[in-house]
Amino acid sequence: MEHQPLLQRYRRDRRKLLEFLLSSSGLVTELRTPTGSAASLSHIDFDTLSADYVLDCVKSGGVLDISEATKKYFHESSYPLMIHSQLGNSFFLLSDPELSGSPPRRVPSPINVNRTSENASSSSTQMDSLNVEDIAKAGDYYGFKDRAMLSAPPKPVKDVTNMSLGLPHLNTGLSDDDLRESAYEILLASMATSGIVICSIEDRKKQRSSKLLSRLKSRKDTANVQSQPLERHLQLLNTIRVQMQISEAMDESTRQKLMLLASGRTRVQIDVPQVLLGLLNGTFKSDFPNEKSYLQWKNRQASILEELLCFSANLVAHDQQAIKRSLAVVRNSKEWDFMSLSERAEVLSVIKQVALKFSSLPGHFGIQSETYYWTSGYHLNIRLYEKLLLGVFDVLDEGQLIEEADEFLMLIKMAWPTLGITQKIHDALYGWVLFQQFVATDEPVLLEYATLELQKIISAEDDDEKLRLYMTSLLCSRQCNGSEIKLSLVEAVFYLISIWSESKLEDYHLHFSQQPCHLKKVWSLVSVVGIHTFRDGGDMKLSRLNILDEDPSTIFESYVKRSIEAAYRRVASNVDHLSKVEKKHPLNVLANELRLISEREFNVFYPKLCKLCPQSVMIVAMQLHRVYWERLKSFIDGVSSLSEDVISVLPAAHLLDQGLTQLYNIGNGANSGDLHHYPIGEVAKPIILDWVIAQHARILEWTGRAFDLEEWEPLSSQQRQAPSIIEVFRIIEETVDQFFGFNLPMDITHLQGLLSVVFHALDAYLLKLLDELVEKNHLYPSPPPLTRYKETTIPVMKKKLLECVPLDDNVYDKLNSLTIPKLCIRLNTLKYIQKQIDILEEGIRKSWALVRHSSDKKWDKKQSLGTSTCNEQVDELFATTFEIIRDTAANAISRLCDFTGARVVFLDLKHAFLFGLYCGNVEGARLDGVLTHIDTVLGHLCGLIDDSLRDVVVLSIFRASLEGFVWVLLDGGPSRAFCDSDILLMEDDLATLKEFFVADGEGLPRSLVEQETKFAEQILNVYSFQTESIIQMLMAASEQISSGLDSHDHNHVRLNNAHTLVRILCHKKDREASKFLKRQYQFPMSSEYDDTPSKDPTSRSPLRSDLTNRSTSFHWNKMSPTSFKTFKKKLQDATSEIRNVAW
Repeated sequence: MEHQPLLQRYRRDRRKLLEFLLSSSGLVTELRTPTGSAASLSHIDFDTLSADYVLDCVKSGGVLDISEATKKYFHESSYPLMIHSQLGNSFFLLSDPELSGSPPRRVPSPINVNRTSENASSSSTQMDSLNVEDIAKAGDYYGFKDRAMLSAPPKPVKDVTNMSLGLPHLNTGLSDDDLRESAYEILLASMATSGIVICSIEDRKKQRSSKLLSRLKSRKDTANVQSQPLERHLQLLNTIRVQMQISEAMDESTRQKLMLLASGRTRVQIDVPQVLLGLLNGTFKSDFPNEKSYLQWKNRQASILEELLCFSANLVAHDQQAIKRSLAVVRNSKEWDFMSLSERAEVLSVIKQVALKFSSLPGHFGIQSETYYWTSGYHLNIRLYEKLLLGVFDVLDEGQLIEEADEFLMLIKMAWPTLGITQKIHDALYGWVLFQQFVATDEPVLLEYATLELQKIISAEDDDEKLRLYMTSLLCSRQCNGSEIKLSLVEAVFYLISIWSESKLEDYHLHFSQQPCHLKKVWSLVSVVGIHTFRDGGDMKLSRLNILDEDPSTIFESYVKRSIEAAYRRVASNVDHLSKVEKKHPLNVLANELRLISEREFNVFYPKLCKLCPQSVMIVAMQLHRVYWERLKSFIDGVSSLSEDVISVLPAAHLLDQGLTQLYNIGNGANSGDLHHYPIGEVAKPIILDWVIAQHARILEWTGRAFDLEEWEPLSSQQRQAPSIIEVFRIIEETVDQFFGFNLPMDITHLQGLLSVVFHALDAYLLKLLDELVEKNHLYPSPPPLTRYKETTIPVMKKKLLECVPLDDNVYDKLNSLTIPKLCIRLNTLKYIQKQIDILEEGIRKSWALVRHSSDKKWDKKQSLGTSTCNEQVDELFATTFEIIRDTAANAISRLCDFTGARVVFLDLKHAFLFGLYCGNVEGARLDGVLTHIDTVLGHLCGLIDDSLRDVVVLSIFRASLEGFVWVLLDGGPSRAFCDSDILLMEDDLATLKEFFVADGEGLPRSLVEQETKFAEQILNVYSFQTESIIQMLMAASEQISSGLDSHDHNHVRLNNAHTLVRILCHKKDREASKFLKRQYQFPMSSEYDDTPSKDPTSRSPLRSDLTNRSTSFHWNKMSPTSFKTFKKKLQDATSEIRNVAW
């Protein structure tokens, strides 16, 4: 609501603007009234003219009909205010529709409207009675049904602008403008009669030589004011004029009349009727700028005289009738305005006689300077003094005092004898005015000033009996508990401030959320004015805190409880509406709103209240915890599964429970005890486990489906992994997010269930991927028969190598799908799993830590002793789950890399490498031709593989190349025989192979390459030995077989192994070696066999024909047990024969 003085200024400005528009020539062609054209504006009431109608007439330049403008004004006033804009018409409401709630459910009580003249003054408006029963009924209107919380009905919150002191009403309908202007006149008259020169502008020019003013002195002669330069007084008076909103022309006329009136009356006490009679007698219509101003001024003077004289208890009926007749003449412009001074004096003489009679009466209490009007007109005097005090507030910023406030207050002391003001009355009224201005402007310094002024009353010495009786006689009426009570002026001020302050404190969550600093200041104010209580007889009593039996902190606890009750009622009344807007369960909305209340209590108010009421947060926590449980209990009893409502309500309730517990512990301090927690954990545990079990089956199903649909094509050029693994991790992450998104208390059982879901999903994917692989021995060609080198010129029928049993169709189909590009996608997918598993584990660990941290807050130190053990179990659970996945992924990468290298060498490059290298002769089939093919394969492969896997895959190809190289050396077949000169060429080829993979430092590490090539180098080294030496080595190896010391290594081909040495002799182009093999093992000649691969295009597909021979490879661990035993026996027999025959 607008502050009343500001509203009056708005209305005055509106009148001036309308007057300007109508008086300006050319804007309106004619002013038409019911009696005809108006030649003057003096009789027009601008307050009742429609501004929109006037503006329309100005725009059109037409005739302005006063009656039509008035009619439109009253028609418009019956509707809300509108704004006409391009976007449409908007209207203003006096209340916020969103906060208004639903329509009232009860019929309003009838209101008897009794409009009297007292409604014109805001100061005479009485505060509504504080009906506690009606307030209690209002609870149902707000939708609040939880009566268990209400300890007492809350008091209504009253705006101070609607509260008055309860002074007797004014009978003459004086407005605030009338009171303000009259107060200014009384102040000028008091100054003039005290010897202060209040000269006009013209007089100031004549009296500029004056240097000092008379001393300011009150009628009590208790304080002398230092005389000041005239210029300073004039400036101060001009400031007061502006503050009191008096026009300059009217001010000049008033000063002149009062200076004449005060001449010869210096230091003589005057009263209000004397001032008004003097002004009426000497003021004429010509002294005002327009007739309307003059009429308003004259009516005001008459109304004040009527208020002071006609309603006096000591006035006889005859005198009352005479005064009313005289005042009627004054109000009648046709008579009064045309009277001479003597005629006016005659009319006013009747009033003057009664006024002098009253002035001569002694005061009721015998106080020095007391007049009859101190008690008979106190209701008017107090209002006039209020208007004077309001002048200390800056008209441009009503929350600030003017710089001359102290001088102003000293100056208005001269009006004290006239208006019956004492020091205590001044302190009370000034404190009241400061308090009112604080409420209107929300300026905290004004509240501090008000508290200081009211504190002066408490600290002042007791008045003597006469002053005490006088103060008690200034009665104000208040309605309390349905009955009227009488209070003294000071008591009324204290009572009203106490009522307002308590109403704010009882709902400080509403009133001080934006300005929490005001809370402590209002409490200080309550400490001064006291708390209103009621005696056994129903009488009201104000009790200050320092004389109450209760501790102040205990009193404030009651405010905390009531404020929380009020905050809860507001929230509860709006829950259903918010639930529909936010589309959430009402209990979820309520929990969130209550949590906000608790957070506001701790963050906003507790820093201000921690010293005043240390247990405030504990009280808030207990109350909010209890009222929410009353609504939550029935919901929890019906929980059976993890439905949408359960997912919505239980986390919000759990979060509220945690927040209130923290709040309670802060307020409870070191005291034992705790809140009874909501049984969220007990209810949530089984339904969360049921949900996890259901997710387990669902995720396994979706993982299998995603894998079965996989075509092993890259997701994109940047993301080279398979789309299926992205889908699997998306499903897992959604499940994890949903799991922790419940925000419910969990234990290690829930974590174990979640990790089980993650493990089985990834493990199933990896197992399916590994199941698509085949053993790489299926890639190796069949080993040729062991022969001895023998050239022959006789044509013979050469034998073809025997073929073995064909591959299984399932193996064949798998090999067909395991192409190099698809193998690369699989490897990239496995690497992606390794990376994502680390991210997933870290995310789950962090989320679990947050869950446990929030859950651990609910337990004290004794209950948390097992936390360390629990952490160890969690770490072990994480390690077990994710290490298995990591090991499986690493093993899968290793197998895929080995298979990739073997496929490149033994399948894709078998013709160029296995069947072409050194075939026929070494010099004509060197390794250079093979490296060209390997380089092409590596270039293609590095464009497909993830950078982090490049070296691993290249290493597998290098190892497979060495393996192929050794295969050529040991299982090259009848077409390969090496002489001593060939060994040098092969050693050079091996060095070339090493340098190829080192790639000038950009490939594999040289140390690793050297380590991997040792076995091939050793074989070449043995080839360079003399045949006799190799036979001796074979004999030594054969002795180990005879003695059983040769435990065959099923994993590696060893250099000193008899099998290796026999194959070296078979491929050695040496006569002695051939003779030895013929004599000892009866190996056939190499010329008897044709091991050249078929190049017939009509033959079976290369993949099928080359892989049909599965038997054993050159790896001895791949030989069947029977063939191995047969060859072992031959070696033993040969060894015995060698011992008996000279070489």
